[in-house]
Amino acid sequence: MADVSLTQIRKIFGSLDVIKGVDLDIKSGEFVVFVGPSGCGKSTLLRMIAGLEDITSGSLKIGGVEMNDVDPSKRGIAMVFQTYALYPHMTVRENMGFALRFAGMAKDEIEKRVSAAAKILELDALMDRKPKALSGGQRQRVAIGRAIVRNPDVFLFDEPLSNLDAELRVHMRVEIARLHKELNATIIYVTHDQVEAMTLADKIVVLRAGKVEQVGAPLKLYDDPDNVFVAGFIGSPKMNFLPAHVISAEGGQISVGLDDQPETQVTLPIAAALKQGDKVTIGLRPEHFLKAGQGDAQLTVTVDVTEHLGHTSYIYAHLKPGEQIIIEHEESRDSRAADKMTVGVSAAQAFLFDSAGQRLR
Repeated sequence: MADVSLTQIRKIFGSLDVIKGVDLDIKSGEFVVFVGPSGCGKSTLLRMIAGLEDITSGSLKIGGVEMNDVDPSKRGIAMVFQTYALYPHMTVRENMGFALRFAGMAKDEIEKRVSAAAKILELDALMDRKPKALSGGQRQRVAIGRAIVRNPDVFLFDEPLSNLDAELRVHMRVEIARLHKELNATIIYVTHDQVEAMTLADKIVVLRAGKVEQVGAPLKLYDDPDNVFVAGFIGSPKMNFLPAHVISAEGGQISVGLDDQPETQVTLPIAAALKQGDKVTIGLRPEHFLKAGQGDAQLTVTVDVTEHLGHTSYIYAHLKPGEQIIIEHEESRDSRAADKMTVGVSAAQAFLFDSAGQRLR
């Protein structure tokens, strides 16, 4: 295990500034997930840590040692890619031990490491099979096993589950979480799937356009996002954002009214330099809506579609066409399209953002 430290890391391709001064400290044994939309720079940042991309400027340290110009093979890392990249003519045993054989390791030591990794990953019964005889999940476990046998200081995972079907992704999430606890390894994991991030991470790094938007434990980011981007990205279904305006701001409280339903007004205990008429955004998570008559304000919406999931339902509705609101409701089996529905809003569970999308606390 080893800690990883990034100080003002930048990556420039020609005139394109891809990674824009990232500062990040990853503790030894931590499971850190880089998450963000396509093109945000998360895979590029991972490849820079691995040594597969040059660092334009800044400092990368692994275990306290500067790694900017160190060959990838000498960084003490092992990487698991999106594609399994197994040798089709080799057995599971041969695939897992190939890198060690190539490095000239003694045969008995290779067998010891491969057997230990196979036991951890429950591959014992598959060791003499070739990749074509394995399922997608089994192939991914072999790819992970190939990384484990190297005894790296840091494991790097680049969207390893994206090629699997939904059921296998759930299973492999559990397997990877179990593996982290068993190995107590330092893991850096890239995904665009925030459910994977919430499930696996000790710490999530939310990236957008080459910058870190926020770093924190999964529930910390869920409960206390810094801005509209993080609030909307973390959580499924995502947070609802309702345009609003300031009615009054004094005495450490801000009263706001919805632009599309002015009679719906909420007062929040926030001291901010706002004035009457300023544009703001109210954020409400789907599960935070209350039954009609409850809460500090009432919101009346028009139902578009109801998604029944058995234990709960998601109601897709709107205040005005084009502005979708998602409401989680346990008692909505009879709601139909075009129905009017009233729900309660609690000020204690509402988020407030300024006109630039920054959180007001």
